Amino acid sequence: ERFCDPAMSNALMTPAQIRKYCVLDENGNELLKKAFETLSLSARARSRILKVARTIADLDYSENIERKHLLEAIGYRNFDFDKN
Repeated sequence: ERFCDPAMSNALMTPAQIRKYCVLDENGNELLKKAFETLSLSARARSRILKVARTIADLDYSENIERKHLLEAIGYRNFDFDKN
């Protein structure tokens, strides 16, 4: 519903859309920063984590990305990271 194009999805968000729709509070930004330091993630991984967290928040009917959504998204990324 947030996108004008019905074929659009969170996975296809542009950097500008990520900045607009994937806003984190101070605690969320700190959590993401710690995850990057701990897991040595790239800037590209940040975008992917935010897109997944936005989708998790959507499935939870949450307007904002909460800590639990971000933790779940990071957990999926960490699982992906461990497989490679």
